[in-house]
Amino acid sequence: MNNSRIYLSLGKQSGFEQEYISKALEDNWITSGGPNVDDFETDLQNYLDAESSVTALNSGTSAIHLALILLGVEKGDEVICQTMTFSASANPILYQGAIPVFVDSEPETWNICPEYLEAAIKDRIKKGKKPKAIIAVHLYGNPYKIKEINAIAERYEIPVIEDSAEALGSTYKGQKCGTFGNFGILSFNGNKIITTSSGGALISNSKEIKEKAIFYATQSKENEVHYQHNEIGYNYRMSNICAGVGLGQMKILDENVLRRRENHKFYKDIFDQIEDVELFELLNEDYFSSYWLSTILINCKKQSKNKESLRLAFEVENIESRPLWKPMHLQPVFEKYSYYGNKVAEELFEKGLCLPSGSNLTNEDKIRIKKVITTFFKS
Repeated sequence: MNNSRIYLSLGKQSGFEQEYISKALEDNWITSGGPNVDDFETDLQNYLDAESSVTALNSGTSAIHLALILLGVEKGDEVICQTMTFSASANPILYQGAIPVFVDSEPETWNICPEYLEAAIKDRIKKGKKPKAIIAVHLYGNPYKIKEINAIAERYEIPVIEDSAEALGSTYKGQKCGTFGNFGILSFNGNKIITTSSGGALISNSKEIKEKAIFYATQSKENEVHYQHNEIGYNYRMSNICAGVGLGQMKILDENVLRRRENHKFYKDIFDQIEDVELFELLNEDYFSSYWLSTILINCKKQSKNKESLRLAFEVENIESRPLWKPMHLQPVFEKYSYYGNKVAEELFEKGLCLPSGSNLTNEDKIRIKKVITTFFKS
Protein backbone atom coordinates (compact mmCIF):
# COMPACT_ATOMS: atom_id res chain seq x y z
CA MET A 1 0.00 0.00 0.00
CA ASN A 2 1.19 3.55 -0.75
CA ASN A 3 2.88 5.03 2.35
CA SER A 4 3.09 8.64 1.16
CA ARG A 5 2.50 11.33 3.76
CA ILE A 6 -1.13 12.05 4.69
CA TYR A 7 -1.19 15.63 5.94
CA LEU A 8 -3.55 17.11 8.49
CA SER A 9 -5.24 19.55 6.15
CA LEU A 10 -4.35 20.10 2.52
CA GLY A 11 -6.48 21.79 -0.08
CA LYS A 12 -7.43 20.63 -3.53
CA GLN A 13 -6.84 22.42 -6.82
CA SER A 14 -9.81 23.17 -9.06
CA GLY A 15 -7.80 23.22 -12.28
CA PHE A 16 -8.84 26.81 -13.01
CA GLU A 17 -6.13 28.53 -10.94
CA GLN A 18 -3.60 28.53 -13.79
CA GLU A 19 -6.01 30.37 -16.09
CA TYR A 20 -6.24 33.36 -13.73
CA ILE A 21 -2.53 33.33 -12.90
CA SER A 22 -1.61 33.25 -16.59
CA LYS A 23 -3.91 36.19 -17.31
CA ALA A 24 -2.23 38.20 -14.55
CA LEU A 25 1.18 37.40 -16.00
CA GLU A 26 0.08 38.25 -19.55
CA ASP A 27 -1.32 41.59 -18.39
CA ASN A 28 1.77 42.22 -16.22
CA TRP A 29 -0.40 42.62 -13.10
CA ILE A 30 2.30 41.17 -10.84
CA THR A 31 1.76 43.34 -7.80
CA SER A 32 -0.61 43.89 -4.89
CA GLY A 33 -4.15 44.76 -5.90
CA GLY A 34 -5.42 44.37 -9.45
CA PRO A 35 -8.31 42.87 -11.45
CA ASN A 36 -8.05 39.41 -9.84
CA VAL A 37 -8.20 40.99 -6.39
CA ASP A 38 -11.30 43.00 -7.31
CA ASP A 39 -13.02 39.93 -8.79
CA PHE A 40 -12.06 37.73 -5.84
CA GLU A 41 -13.58 40.24 -3.42
CA THR A 42 -16.77 40.32 -5.49
CA ASP A 43 -17.00 36.52 -5.53
CA LEU A 44 -16.56 36.39 -1.77
CA GLN A 45 -19.20 39.07 -1.22
CA ASN A 46 -21.65 37.16 -3.40
CA TYR A 47 -20.88 33.93 -1.57
CA LEU A 48 -21.43 35.49 1.84
CA ASP A 49 -24.84 36.67 0.58
CA ALA A 50 -24.93 39.63 2.91
CA GLU A 51 -24.56 43.39 2.75
CA SER A 52 -20.86 43.04 3.46
CA SER A 53 -17.76 44.59 1.95
CA VAL A 54 -14.72 42.32 1.58
CA THR A 55 -11.12 43.51 1.55
CA ALA A 56 -8.60 40.93 0.33
CA LEU A 57 -5.36 40.96 2.32
CA ASN A 58 -2.13 39.00 2.61
CA SER A 59 -3.23 37.07 5.72
CA GLY A 60 -6.01 36.57 8.22
CA THR A 61 -3.67 37.99 10.87
CA SER A 62 -3.45 41.22 8.90
CA ALA A 63 -7.25 41.32 8.83
CA ILE A 64 -7.47 41.07 12.62
CA HIS A 65 -4.83 43.76 12.99
CA LEU A 66 -6.71 46.13 10.66
CA ALA A 67 -9.98 45.42 12.48
CA LEU A 68 -8.36 46.51 15.75
CA ILE A 69 -6.97 49.65 14.12
CA LEU A 70 -10.34 50.52 12.57
CA LEU A 71 -11.99 50.07 15.97
CA GLY A 72 -9.56 52.57 17.48
CA VAL A 73 -7.71 50.10 19.69
CA GLU A 74 -4.57 51.79 21.01
CA LYS A 75 -1.73 51.23 23.44
CA GLY A 76 -2.98 50.27 26.89
CA ASP A 77 -6.49 49.35 25.73
CA GLU A 78 -7.84 45.92 26.65
CA VAL A 79 -9.21 43.41 24.15
CA ILE A 80 -11.01 40.20 25.15
CA CYS A 81 -9.92 37.12 23.23
CA GLN A 82 -11.01 33.50 23.24
CA THR A 83 -8.20 31.48 24.84
CA MET A 84 -8.83 28.32 22.78
CA THR A 85 -7.47 29.45 19.43
CA PHE A 86 -4.35 29.82 17.31
CA SER A 87 -1.94 32.57 18.38
CA ALA A 88 -2.77 34.64 15.29
CA SER A 89 -6.08 35.57 16.95
CA ALA A 90 -4.24 37.23 19.84
CA ASN A 91 -0.93 38.45 18.39
CA PRO A 92 -2.39 41.56 16.70
CA ILE A 93 -3.58 42.80 20.10
CA LEU A 94 0.07 43.12 21.08
CA TYR A 95 0.93 44.68 17.71
CA GLN A 96 -1.21 47.62 18.83
CA GLY A 97 0.39 47.75 22.27
CA ALA A 98 -2.97 46.70 23.70
CA ILE A 99 -3.56 44.15 26.47
CA PRO A 100 -5.23 40.78 25.86
CA VAL A 101 -7.75 39.42 28.34
CA PHE A 102 -8.40 35.73 27.81
CA VAL A 103 -11.72 33.92 28.31
CA ASP A 104 -12.34 30.17 28.66
CA SER A 105 -14.37 27.93 26.37
CA GLU A 106 -17.70 26.30 27.09
CA PRO A 107 -18.02 22.53 26.51
CA GLU A 108 -20.85 22.58 23.94
CA THR A 109 -19.15 24.42 21.06
CA TRP A 110 -15.61 24.62 22.52
CA ASN A 111 -15.76 28.36 21.83
CA ILE A 112 -15.81 31.46 24.03
CA CYS A 113 -18.00 30.99 27.09
CA PRO A 114 -20.84 33.55 27.45
CA GLU A 115 -20.83 33.26 31.26
CA TYR A 116 -17.13 33.96 31.66
CA LEU A 117 -17.21 36.59 28.91
CA GLU A 118 -19.73 38.64 30.86
CA ALA A 119 -17.83 38.06 34.10
CA ALA A 120 -14.66 39.34 32.44
CA ILE A 121 -16.41 42.44 31.07
CA LYS A 122 -17.94 43.29 34.45
CA ASP A 123 -14.64 42.85 36.24
CA ARG A 124 -12.65 44.90 33.73
CA ILE A 125 -15.23 47.71 33.92
CA LYS A 126 -15.04 47.56 37.71
CA LYS A 127 -11.28 48.00 37.41
CA GLY A 128 -11.78 51.01 35.13
CA LYS A 129 -10.76 49.28 31.89
CA LYS A 130 -13.78 48.61 29.70
CA PRO A 131 -12.65 46.32 26.85
CA LYS A 132 -12.45 47.96 23.43
CA ALA A 133 -13.27 44.78 21.47
CA ILE A 134 -14.10 41.07 21.71
CA ILE A 135 -12.37 38.53 19.46
CA ALA A 136 -14.55 35.41 19.21
CA VAL A 137 -13.47 32.40 17.15
CA HIS A 138 -15.39 29.75 15.22
CA LEU A 139 -13.04 26.96 16.29
CA TYR A 140 -12.29 24.27 13.66
CA GLY A 141 -15.22 25.55 11.58
CA ASN A 142 -17.76 25.24 14.40
CA PRO A 143 -19.80 28.41 15.07
CA TYR A 144 -19.62 29.92 18.53
CA LYS A 145 -22.80 30.75 20.46
CA ILE A 146 -23.51 33.74 18.27
CA LYS A 147 -26.86 34.72 19.78
CA GLU A 148 -25.54 34.73 23.35
CA ILE A 149 -22.18 36.35 22.60
CA ASN A 150 -23.62 39.10 20.41
CA ALA A 151 -26.29 39.86 23.01
CA ILE A 152 -23.61 40.40 25.66
CA ALA A 153 -21.55 42.53 23.29
CA GLU A 154 -24.57 44.71 22.50
CA ARG A 155 -25.49 45.02 26.19
CA TYR A 156 -22.10 46.48 27.02
CA GLU A 157 -21.63 48.22 23.64
CA ILE A 158 -18.41 46.39 22.80
CA PRO A 159 -17.72 45.56 19.13
CA VAL A 160 -17.10 41.96 18.05
CA ILE A 161 -14.33 40.81 15.74
CA GLU A 162 -15.58 37.50 14.37
CA ASP A 163 -12.59 35.27 13.66
CA SER A 164 -13.88 33.02 10.89
CA ALA A 165 -10.42 31.99 9.69
CA GLU A 166 -11.41 28.35 10.11
CA ALA A 167 -15.09 28.69 9.26
CA LEU A 168 -15.59 29.66 5.62
CA GLY A 169 -18.72 27.75 4.59
CA SER A 170 -20.11 27.42 8.11
CA THR A 171 -23.43 29.01 9.04
CA TYR A 172 -25.66 29.84 11.98
CA LYS A 173 -29.40 29.75 11.25
CA GLY A 174 -28.55 29.83 7.55
CA GLN A 175 -26.38 32.95 7.72
CA LYS A 176 -22.71 32.67 6.77
CA CYS A 177 -20.11 32.89 9.50
CA GLY A 178 -18.06 36.04 9.17
CA THR A 179 -21.13 38.27 8.80
CA PHE A 180 -22.34 38.47 12.40
CA GLY A 181 -19.70 40.71 13.98
CA ASN A 182 -18.71 44.33 13.52
CA PHE A 183 -15.86 42.82 11.55
CA GLY A 184 -15.31 39.33 10.16
CA ILE A 185 -12.03 37.62 9.40
CA LEU A 186 -11.21 34.96 6.81
CA SER A 187 -8.00 33.05 6.14
CA PHE A 188 -6.84 31.50 2.88
CA ASN A 189 -3.72 29.84 4.21
CA GLY A 190 -2.69 26.63 2.45
CA ASN A 191 -4.53 24.45 4.97
CA LYS A 192 -7.91 26.21 4.86
CA ILE A 193 -11.18 25.39 3.03
CA ILE A 194 -9.92 27.37 0.04
CA THR A 195 -6.46 28.84 -0.35
CA THR A 196 -4.70 31.68 -2.13
CA SER A 197 -1.38 30.10 -1.00
CA SER A 198 -1.33 32.73 1.71
CA GLY A 199 -3.95 35.36 2.24
CA GLY A 200 -6.95 36.55 4.18
CA ALA A 201 -9.88 38.94 4.09
CA LEU A 202 -11.53 41.55 6.25
CA ILE A 203 -15.34 41.61 6.20
CA SER A 204 -16.95 44.93 7.11
CA ASN A 205 -20.41 46.42 6.78
CA SER A 206 -19.77 49.43 4.56
CA LYS A 207 -17.81 50.53 1.51
CA GLU A 208 -16.44 53.46 3.51
CA ILE A 209 -14.81 51.11 6.02
CA LYS A 210 -13.47 48.98 3.17
CA GLU A 211 -11.87 52.07 1.62
CA LYS A 212 -10.24 52.92 4.94
CA ALA A 213 -9.00 49.32 5.30
CA ILE A 214 -7.44 49.46 1.82
CA PHE A 215 -5.86 52.81 2.74
CA TYR A 216 -4.13 51.28 5.78
CA ALA A 217 -3.27 48.09 3.86
CA THR A 218 -1.44 50.06 1.16
CA GLN A 219 0.91 52.08 3.40
CA SER A 220 -1.62 54.85 4.16
CA LYS A 221 -0.71 56.83 1.04
CA GLU A 222 -2.63 60.09 0.88
CA ASN A 223 -4.19 61.30 -2.37
CA GLU A 224 -1.24 63.42 -3.44
CA VAL A 225 1.07 63.37 -6.45
CA HIS A 226 4.01 62.87 -4.11
CA TYR A 227 4.10 60.21 -1.38
CA GLN A 228 2.34 61.78 1.56
CA HIS A 229 1.77 59.82 4.79
CA ASN A 230 -0.23 61.30 7.67
CA GLU A 231 -0.87 57.93 9.35
CA ILE A 232 1.09 54.73 9.85
CA GLY A 233 0.32 52.21 7.12
CA TYR A 234 1.01 48.56 6.35
CA ASN A 235 1.84 46.39 3.35
CA TYR A 236 -1.17 44.10 3.80
CA ARG A 237 -2.94 44.04 0.41
CA MET A 238 -3.38 40.70 -1.38
CA SER A 239 -1.34 40.20 -4.55
CA ASN A 240 -3.01 39.84 -7.94
CA ILE A 241 -1.30 36.46 -8.41
CA CYS A 242 -2.60 35.07 -5.11
CA ALA A 243 -6.08 36.37 -5.89
CA GLY A 244 -5.94 34.43 -9.15
CA VAL A 245 -5.46 31.25 -7.14
CA GLY A 246 -8.43 32.31 -5.02
CA LEU A 247 -10.67 32.81 -8.04
CA GLY A 248 -9.91 29.27 -9.17
CA GLN A 249 -10.54 27.96 -5.66
CA MET A 250 -13.94 29.67 -5.41
CA LYS A 251 -15.19 27.27 -8.09
CA ILE A 252 -14.83 24.33 -5.68
CA LEU A 253 -15.61 26.03 -2.36
CA ASP A 254 -18.91 24.19 -1.89
CA GLU A 255 -17.31 20.93 -3.01
CA ASN A 256 -14.53 21.37 -0.45
CA VAL A 257 -17.05 21.97 2.33
CA LEU A 258 -18.86 18.81 1.27
CA ARG A 259 -15.61 16.83 1.29
CA ARG A 260 -14.76 18.03 4.80
CA ARG A 261 -18.21 17.10 6.02
CA GLU A 262 -17.84 13.68 4.39
CA ASN A 263 -14.58 13.29 6.30
CA HIS A 264 -16.46 14.00 9.51
CA LYS A 265 -19.07 11.38 8.62
CA PHE A 266 -16.25 8.91 7.95
CA TYR A 267 -14.91 9.49 11.46
CA LYS A 268 -18.36 9.34 13.01
CA ASP A 269 -18.93 5.87 11.55
CA ILE A 270 -15.65 4.74 13.12
CA PHE A 271 -15.97 6.33 16.55
CA ASP A 272 -19.60 5.35 17.04
CA GLN A 273 -18.13 1.86 17.52
CA ILE A 274 -15.37 2.91 19.94
CA GLU A 275 -16.02 3.67 23.59
CA ASP A 276 -14.24 6.45 25.46
CA VAL A 277 -13.77 8.58 22.33
CA GLU A 278 -15.94 11.64 21.68
CA LEU A 279 -16.07 13.05 18.16
CA PHE A 280 -17.04 16.71 18.21
CA GLU A 281 -20.65 17.18 17.09
CA LEU A 282 -22.65 20.35 16.55
CA LEU A 283 -24.89 21.64 19.31
CA ASN A 284 -28.16 21.61 17.31
CA GLU A 285 -29.61 22.15 13.84
CA ASP A 286 -29.10 25.94 14.04
CA TYR A 287 -25.39 25.29 13.61
CA PHE A 288 -23.83 24.16 10.33
CA SER A 289 -20.11 23.42 10.30
CA SER A 290 -17.68 23.08 7.43
CA TYR A 291 -15.80 20.76 9.81
CA TRP A 292 -12.55 22.30 8.65
CA LEU A 293 -10.93 19.82 11.01
CA SER A 294 -12.57 16.77 12.57
CA THR A 295 -11.59 16.55 16.22
CA ILE A 296 -11.88 14.03 19.05
CA LEU A 297 -11.53 13.82 22.81
CA ILE A 298 -10.04 10.63 24.24
CA ASN A 299 -11.46 9.78 27.66
CA CYS A 300 -9.96 6.30 28.01
CA LYS A 301 -9.10 5.19 31.56
CA LYS A 302 -6.04 3.34 30.33
CA GLN A 303 -3.10 5.73 30.54
CA SER A 304 -1.57 4.18 27.44
CA LYS A 305 -4.57 5.25 25.36
CA ASN A 306 -4.27 9.01 25.06
CA LYS A 307 -4.00 11.70 22.43
CA GLU A 308 -0.21 11.51 22.26
CA SER A 309 -0.03 7.75 21.90
CA LEU A 310 -2.62 7.89 19.10
CA ARG A 311 -0.73 10.72 17.43
CA LEU A 312 2.45 8.66 17.53
CA ALA A 313 0.60 5.63 16.14
CA PHE A 314 -0.49 7.77 13.20
CA GLU A 315 3.06 9.06 12.78
CA VAL A 316 4.45 5.53 12.50
CA GLU A 317 2.23 5.15 9.42
CA ASN A 318 3.30 8.54 8.04
CA ILE A 319 -0.02 10.20 8.88
CA GLU A 320 -0.16 13.67 10.41
CA SER A 321 -2.45 14.53 13.34
CA ARG A 322 -2.07 17.28 15.92
CA PRO A 323 -3.22 18.20 19.42
CA LEU A 324 -5.97 20.78 19.77
CA TRP A 325 -4.77 24.35 20.12
CA LYS A 326 -2.90 24.97 23.34
CA PRO A 327 -4.88 27.72 25.14
CA MET A 328 -3.38 31.17 24.90
CA HIS A 329 -3.34 31.75 28.65
CA LEU A 330 -0.98 28.75 28.97
CA GLN A 331 1.44 30.05 26.35
CA PRO A 332 4.66 31.59 27.75
CA VAL A 333 4.20 34.75 25.69
CA PHE A 334 0.69 35.35 27.08
CA GLU A 335 0.69 33.74 30.54
CA LYS A 336 1.09 37.06 32.41
CA TYR A 337 -2.24 38.39 31.15
CA SER A 338 -5.64 38.11 32.84
CA TYR A 339 -7.71 34.97 32.35
CA TYR A 340 -11.38 34.36 33.18
CA GLY A 341 -12.71 30.83 33.33
CA ASN A 342 -12.25 27.38 34.71
CA LYS A 343 -10.38 24.56 32.98
CA VAL A 344 -12.57 23.69 29.99
CA ALA A 345 -10.01 24.81 27.42
CA GLU A 346 -7.20 23.15 29.38
CA GLU A 347 -9.06 19.83 29.47
CA LEU A 348 -9.81 20.05 25.75
CA PHE A 349 -6.11 20.52 25.08
CA GLU A 350 -5.22 17.66 27.41
CA LYS A 351 -7.57 15.17 25.72
CA GLY A 352 -8.08 16.46 22.19
CA LEU A 353 -6.63 15.52 18.83
CA CYS A 354 -7.18 16.95 15.32
CA LEU A 355 -7.54 14.23 12.69
CA PRO A 356 -6.53 14.31 9.00
CA SER A 357 -9.29 16.33 7.33
CA GLY A 358 -7.98 17.62 4.02
CA SER A 359 -10.23 18.19 1.03
CA ASN A 360 -7.86 15.95 -0.91
CA LEU A 361 -8.26 12.79 1.21
CA THR A 362 -8.69 9.71 -0.99
CA ASN A 363 -10.43 6.42 -0.23
CA GLU A 364 -6.99 4.82 0.07
CA ASP A 365 -6.03 7.50 2.63
CA LYS A 366 -9.15 6.74 4.64
CA ILE A 367 -8.41 3.01 4.64
CA ARG A 368 -4.97 3.74 6.10
CA ILE A 369 -6.42 6.13 8.70
CA LYS A 370 -9.14 3.69 9.76
CA LYS A 371 -6.62 0.87 10.14
CA VAL A 372 -4.52 2.93 12.54
CA ILE A 373 -7.55 3.89 14.65
CA THR A 374 -9.08 0.42 14.88
CA THR A 375 -5.71 -1.24 15.60
CA PHE A 376 -4.89 1.34 18.28
CA PHE A 377 -8.14 0.95 20.21
CA LYS A 378 -8.29 -2.85 19.88
CA SER A 379 -4.75 -3.48 21.08
